[in-house]
Amino acid sequence: MNLFQKILFEHWGYSQFRPLQEEIITSVYNGNDTLALMPTGGGKSITFQVPALAKEGMCIVITPLIALMKDQVENLKNHNIPALAVHSGMNAREIDITLNNALFGNYKFLYLSPERLATRKMHNYIERMKVNLIAIDESHCISQWGYDFRPPYLKIAEIRDILPDIPVLALTATATSEVVDDIMEKLRFRKKNVLQKSFERKNLSYIVRNIEDKQQYLKKIIETARGSGIVYVRNRKKTKEIAAFLKSVGINADYYHAGLSPEIRSYKQDLWKSGKIQVIVATNAFGMGIDKPDVRSVVHLDLPDSPEAYFQEAGRAGRDNKRSYAVLLYNNSDKVKFEQQFKMTFPPVETIKEIYQSVCSYIGVAYGEGKGMAFDFNLMDFSIHAKIYSLTVLNSLKILENENYLQITDELNSPSRLMFIVNRDDLYKIQVENKDLDSFIKLLLRAYTGLFTDFTNIDEAYLAKFGNTTEDVIKQYLILLSKKHLISYIPKRRTPLLILNENRLEETNVRISPENYKFLKQRYKNRMDAMINYAASATKCRSQILLSYFGEKNTYRCGQCDVCKTRNELDISAYDFDRIVEQLKKQITNNETKLSDIVNNINISSEKVIKVIRWLLDNGKITETKNGMLIREK
Repeated sequence: MNLFQKILFEHWGYSQFRPLQEEIITSVYNGNDTLALMPTGGGKSITFQVPALAKEGMCIVITPLIALMKDQVENLKNHNIPALAVHSGMNAREIDITLNNALFGNYKFLYLSPERLATRKMHNYIERMKVNLIAIDESHCISQWGYDFRPPYLKIAEIRDILPDIPVLALTATATSEVVDDIMEKLRFRKKNVLQKSFERKNLSYIVRNIEDKQQYLKKIIETARGSGIVYVRNRKKTKEIAAFLKSVGINADYYHAGLSPEIRSYKQDLWKSGKIQVIVATNAFGMGIDKPDVRSVVHLDLPDSPEAYFQEAGRAGRDNKRSYAVLLYNNSDKVKFEQQFKMTFPPVETIKEIYQSVCSYIGVAYGEGKGMAFDFNLMDFSIHAKIYSLTVLNSLKILENENYLQITDELNSPSRLMFIVNRDDLYKIQVENKDLDSFIKLLLRAYTGLFTDFTNIDEAYLAKFGNTTEDVIKQYLILLSKKHLISYIPKRRTPLLILNENRLEETNVRISPENYKFLKQRYKNRMDAMINYAASATKCRSQILLSYFGEKNTYRCGQCDVCKTRNELDISAYDFDRIVEQLKKQITNNETKLSDIVNNINISSEKVIKVIRWLLDNGKITETKNGMLIREK
């Protein structure tokens, strides 16, 4: 058992690495900048956690998802690995304490959001830290060609000026060849180095059905696949409607979307994970942290925005390597809806500018002020207040974010946090002098440890139960102690943050670059077209279409998608099928050709040729005319 295997077993209890993990670990341990492409569920976190533990010093992990950051820090602590996090949801005092702990404590991991990494204060701290690795999750966010470009990622490379000899590990689950090159360039790789696991999922059957009654077909899928399932839809209202339909036909289902409270979302997710709910109907908000291995089916009732999004969501099926199904239900009306959605995704520039001003007024920022400040921001509340359709607001904010005027974080679900700001001796004196506070302070000290050294997560409801009182009384005492400057108390919050990157500008000074706007539209359209092509295709293996999109060429037919299974029924090899199609194209593209002439001019069994022609006719790929067969060039 080598060093890496010992660490894996000691901390996680696994005796073997998954495919590609050990190669990535070895690469960064040896000091090489490395880009690791691993599909969702491939075990990306292990690839930076193990080499970081194998070396003296600390690993800096950069990720844009605050909730994921917090989850990973908690998971590491549960495995007795000391870890910290700094993100936009923390105040200045919390950040200072955390960074001093990182600097002087025995911590192995420091998780940072990209906007926090970019500050001069953070750079000053990092210069004094002993760092052994820089890991960048969701690294496709650094590329404008990527499907989730985030401007703060462009500043990540500045850390290389501070830590020039420290290797970088860039991680992503989905990236085209164009994005792969862009990531390495933007992160200043000293030498190109890509370690990639094939995107092929041999146990996953990709199926597309052109169907009008999607609900009835959905019922059939779930009854056939059995087991646990996810159904993705585009909007919140539809999650509730589809879940109600499934319940009405005897399927144990529930719904999930970002509009539900964090407690309800967590509750529903736990019920689904434990198997008490068979099917969860959700928007794309249902994704992060979904590591349930026995999902038998993922069904999309609406077209996802891109092949990247589809691949990630479909990839949540069959992580136990057993036969599973990724099904997309599609019909002609979906294409029309998709085109309407495209128009809504790019509001007029004047509308974007108006929303910028309205948002600044809503959060109470005056002209010339606000740079670097973070504000709680409830998009739905703002939309109602401003009387603007929420989707228009969301898409306008995305474009303003792309222009680097502001940032929107993922939704925070931060518990209340508390720390004593007096020492133990002074606190004891206060307890003696204030008997009315003494019992409450004792309650805090009995319920939680570490309150004098760092901010500690607390639960007001738990304290109320523990102290045999009400939650309101607990909150009143916490506020009182805070006013007396005995504690620093940060109440829990449940909204995203809006961060201004610049001081508020006059409307005439807000510039939306025509070049960027046009680029974003074209990039979005290219992805839409690729998604429609996947859904509408009836002649090419589904797996091959996806693999080709991600740059994997010369792949083989999967033999199990709907297209392959239909072709398999012809009892013709893939080689012969492709030869016949190629020769057909030469003969009948824009030329009406008689069936007898086609058969005579192709030097393959006439029975096979006729079978292929019949299949192409059935799937609308060629047309039968009065004078013969025809393919019209598009």
